[in-house]
Amino acid sequence: MNEQRPGQDQTPAPEETPANSIRMRTFQFIMLIFFLVLATAGLTVFALTFGEEKAVEVGAPARQEFQKLFSAYDQLQSEYYTEVESDALINGAINGMVEALDDPYSDYLSQEEATQFMNSISSSFEGIGAEIQERDGLITVVSPIANSPAEEAGILPGDKILSVDGESIQGMSVTDAVMLIRGEKGTEVTLTIQRGDSGNTIDLTVERDEIPLETVYAEMISENVAHIRITSFSQDTYTELVEALANMEEAGMEALVLDVRGNPGGLLTTAREIADLFVEEGEILFQVEPRNQESEIFRATGGDKIDVPVTLLIDGGSASASEILAGALSESADVTLVGENSFGKGTVQTANDLPDGANLKFTTAKWLTPDGNWIHETGIAPDVEIGYPAYMTLPLFDTEAELKEGVISEEVEVAEQMLQAIGYEVGEVDGLFDETLTEAVETFQEDNELEVTGILTGDTSYAVIDALREKIENDDPLVQRAVEVIVEEAGLVSEPAAEEPSAEDAAEEPADDQQTEPE
Repeated sequence: MNEQRPGQDQTPAPEETPANSIRMRTFQFIMLIFFLVLATAGLTVFALTFGEEKAVEVGAPARQEFQKLFSAYDQLQSEYYTEVESDALINGAINGMVEALDDPYSDYLSQEEATQFMNSISSSFEGIGAEIQERDGLITVVSPIANSPAEEAGILPGDKILSVDGESIQGMSVTDAVMLIRGEKGTEVTLTIQRGDSGNTIDLTVERDEIPLETVYAEMISENVAHIRITSFSQDTYTELVEALANMEEAGMEALVLDVRGNPGGLLTTAREIADLFVEEGEILFQVEPRNQESEIFRATGGDKIDVPVTLLIDGGSASASEILAGALSESADVTLVGENSFGKGTVQTANDLPDGANLKFTTAKWLTPDGNWIHETGIAPDVEIGYPAYMTLPLFDTEAELKEGVISEEVEVAEQMLQAIGYEVGEVDGLFDETLTEAVETFQEDNELEVTGILTGDTSYAVIDALREKIENDDPLVQRAVEVIVEEAGLVSEPAAEEPSAEDAAEEPADDQQTEPE
């Protein structure tokens, strides 16, 4: 018999059953987990408070290939002799990765550069109007845009821009060079240009302007042959071209010379839409081949097609989307290509915005012609090759210099070739300003109602350059050859386009139904 003692619990103790034992062990396990969670949290707080910055990895696990980058970043941040901006180091690292690709079409724009670039694009396209790229460490003109200040200043495809306003841009990225060259309408920029293999340079001062938004120019160059020039492949180019084609059909177009000379390219989608107009349904337009993937084949769709004979004009300034069009028309529509070998850009780029507003543009694929040819850095060869006459690629001479009898220089030689091209007898083209050249200049001045001095400078120099430009515009041998080819292929009889009478002629010649009486 058990004796009760004061203060002792009088409730009988529960019996130890299997169920009670399981509940006890479950409770102990839960308490253990709770303790471990608290301990882990405590250690994490301690590490974040007193440990090194990279003591705790959050998110993706550490990647061994970045350890060297982290180490370099930390050393520069802590040991460089002046304070370093973190953003500058990060932007420099990304730039370095992009430059390591050795791809002139891949580029990185920091947040500030991307903002400036987008502002410059959206602000009425103000600049000089030239497509440029980096080649062998030099900023090289792919092509000036039609009717742009760059074209009017005489800049040509292949020209190398060595400096901008006296600042060397050799070794500079395309993005940085663009930032220097672009600017507000009405402002001037001086470019130091090197042309061809000559070591000589010339400074061209170009007044920035609003770059023409039109990309399609059409005219009838004979009674039945139309000439349509496409200067770039923008969002509205397809619509402009369709409208131009309709106008030319109304004007009597029976054959077409399509012209993408000096066209640096543009949107892939626009090139596809335009090529589709000339290629029969189901035929291949081009192929796109990403890395380690099968080529994606783009074929022509149904719909309205251009049903007149076509030739296509190309040259060394025809690049990218222009070459996609040339490849499609040549290999899938048997269109004859006339002119010079094209530029040779066979890659596709994608531009991606980064979280902070920066932009990364890089090559994501290469494109192939319908037959599977990759034309990168080789270009497309024309079926009928015809080059530009020498006078069409002449450099400009200094209009402020005073070239007169007795002067010997390369600029005199350029002036001799210009005057000869526009029909003046200059004697031997040798760079010597002799008596024959003096007489040629005097005759030119008389013909153009200028002060007759026999000296090339100022207004006379400008007039010579303008006369040569007019000859190039009205007497283009490549267009003439393309017309000959299309007329022969189509079996046409082509007559020069009839000129509309001027307002003065119309006033002098009354209409048939107009009654006239003597005064």
